[in-house]
Amino acid sequence: MTSAETVFTYGAPALKYGRGACDEIGYDLTQYGAKRVLVITDPRVAATGWPHRIAEGIAGYGVHAEIFDGVHVEPTDISMRKAVDHARGTGPWDAFVAVGGGSTIDTAKAVNLLTSNDGDLMDYVNAPVGGGRAPSAPLKPLVAVPTTTGTGSESTTVCVLDVLSLRVKSGISHLKLRPALAVVDPRLMLSQPSGVTAASGMDILCHAAESYTAKPYTEFERKRPEQRVPYCGANPLADMFAERALSLLRDSLRAAVTDGDDVAAREDMALAATFAGLGFGNAGVHIPHANAYPIAGQVRDFHPDGYPAEEAMVPHGMAVSLTAPEAFRFTFDAAPRRHLRVAELLAPELDRPADDADYLPAALRKLMADIGIPNGIGGVGYSESDVDSLVEGTVKQQRLLATAPRQPSEEDLAEILRRSVSLW
Repeated sequence: MTSAETVFTYGAPALKYGRGACDEIGYDLTQYGAKRVLVITDPRVAATGWPHRIAEGIAGYGVHAEIFDGVHVEPTDISMRKAVDHARGTGPWDAFVAVGGGSTIDTAKAVNLLTSNDGDLMDYVNAPVGGGRAPSAPLKPLVAVPTTTGTGSESTTVCVLDVLSLRVKSGISHLKLRPALAVVDPRLMLSQPSGVTAASGMDILCHAAESYTAKPYTEFERKRPEQRVPYCGANPLADMFAERALSLLRDSLRAAVTDGDDVAAREDMALAATFAGLGFGNAGVHIPHANAYPIAGQVRDFHPDGYPAEEAMVPHGMAVSLTAPEAFRFTFDAAPRRHLRVAELLAPELDRPADDADYLPAALRKLMADIGIPNGIGGVGYSESDVDSLVEGTVKQQRLLATAPRQPSEEDLAEILRRSVSLW
């Protein structure tokens, strides 16, 4: 006999938010006793000067800081190994500071994991893609400083990567990966290009909407203490953060995409990203994120605006959004009131469709069109002939699918993807 769950868990990093917050990182590191710190970033963020400014501020507190600027946008197993090899070869390090988007923060999580524990990256990647090994040794303090508004990686226990040989995205998930401190300084986001703002903004939206509509924690089987995982299902704390994130995003996303110098919109988006991360990092995400992994991992020749032009990619937030309207149509019957609440928060001005199940999809389609997101998976190079391959990649994301309020079969996933080839 099994019994229903009665316990939910909540975890979050320490948080420092606001203009000027990144100027205090050196002091924060002294509180961890750090003497040698590696600042991890990517070339484009390095070119803004912020990582060097942060490193200089750290040095002002008597902490030695070096910069590694070799992070690959949309990291791969190969790029993460290069970062790990650099850190192992130049260490030991007392702490790490990640300055960048989700790619940088996720890479820093992998570096922290593998400079504190032995083994190879794939040993720790979630099963069935990798070995699913849990870290045995403590990790060092990681300070996460996001420069994009969306990924929420500064709050979560997950790092995501492309496994190139398998042409699929996967991740590593463990409580020890959560940063010790998230420093959210909206000044660092003013240089974010319009295309990046749109894609990462959709990531915020889907974090909040998926966590709010996730399978409730009370519908899972009761777990023993050692079985508890970071994604425990929709719960009252995560709901609160998700609702606030959606309210902030309603007006700020369109404004920030239209005018990147709109400081108020940038600040609201930064706060929305923080709230959404604090929510989904505990409740979890589901079908749109599970679909996003193969959509990004199997890309052929799509080159999005605002991202490095030298290689094809579907940015994570964009990949998540492309099947979201149809995924939420599929999950509607499992939690109608929650889906309607998300739609009301996002688009209160929208005429309510005759079919309630179309309200949230309609709100999403309008927003996506307004901010320049491609028209479904067809807009990034896929057709119905690719659906079987994409489904094969999605079903590998069992950690995410387990959180869906309605469990999809492979045929359900295929139908969601087919309906998402063109959204409008």
